[in-house]
Amino acid sequence: MTPEEKKLLDSHVKEIAKILYKNAPPEKLETFEGIETTVRDQVLEHVNPKIGIFFISEKTGTDKGRIRKIRSCVGKILITRKQALRLGIEPYRRFSPLLEKCCLLLSANESFKEAEKDLKVLTGIEVGHSTHHRQVKKVDLSMPNVKQKLTEVCLDGGMVRLRSEKKGESAYWKEYKTGRLQGIYYGAFFQDNLSLTDWINSQNIGKILYCLGDGHDGIWKLYRNIADSQCRHEILDWYHLKENLYKIQASKKFLLTIEADLWQGFVEEAIKKLRKTKYVGVTNFIKYLSKHRHRLVNYMYFQAEQLSSVGSGAVESAVKQIDKRMQVVGAQWKYENLPQMLQLRCAYLNGQLAAPF
Repeated sequence: MTPEEKKLLDSHVKEIAKILYKNAPPEKLETFEGIETTVRDQVLEHVNPKIGIFFISEKTGTDKGRIRKIRSCVGKILITRKQALRLGIEPYRRFSPLLEKCCLLLSANESFKEAEKDLKVLTGIEVGHSTHHRQVKKVDLSMPNVKQKLTEVCLDGGMVRLRSEKKGESAYWKEYKTGRLQGIYYGAFFQDNLSLTDWINSQNIGKILYCLGDGHDGIWKLYRNIADSQCRHEILDWYHLKENLYKIQASKKFLLTIEADLWQGFVEEAIKKLRKTKYVGVTNFIKYLSKHRHRLVNYMYFQAEQLSSVGSGAVESAVKQIDKRMQVVGAQWKYENLPQMLQLRCAYLNGQLAAPF
């Protein structure tokens, strides 16, 4: 922008400001926040749409066609059919791409009612909570692909509360499965294990695939359908191994000794020490170690060499991230809405909803 253009712009803006101020309710200008809100509301209604329309006309080079209204982050914009076609706006779309993205970002993190309130505060745009819900149901979300070779997978199960189809019956809980690839990419599937394994198998899998699990039999059964057995290296997550160790009713000093052995991969030494005691819970823990013996590694070495996320509770953290949205206070889901909502939460965690700049 040249100095002359800036000077001209300033003079026009000043004239616009005079008109807006003259038509602003005096009682709303008593505080700084009141002025902020008033200016934003007036600009959204009277100024931004006109600027948006001009930009669209200049860029598309046309103003022909049937006119329709699009709700956007800069206000309600009138756009013709040909303009919409040239800008890639689908027929019957009521929301601009950016406003839709804002709605999805909020809906991925909080209840639809809270999303309605927060959008109004953040942007000045009003979108009802039921509309937020409809936006989620119709959006097309694809699962992410790992950009490099896939060498680490974490699988776990989470719980969601479903609304009963029959009136008067209480809500009930169902399990969903989640996967986290390379410690970065999230995917969650409700009652659809095949789609989960297909998603993982579609990646560019490396020579060794470290598969982390929490000891639940259902998780290890899923791993049987992932990659080739020769490249699959199953590992019991350290967080859960340690959690089971501390169920033993023993002195802290003894438990720390066993923990140190297991951390360094000295499983047989740990079992020998355990068998010499009669602490409550020892027998069950020895059975636990024997069952998962082939999944126990030198955790200290794996962490030092950064081979896998074995020592960080990686398995459980994926579920916790997803449950922050799925288990908000009072949440009860319809069976048919769950898969899409899980995908939305994962899309947010994967950074797919971030606006491009």
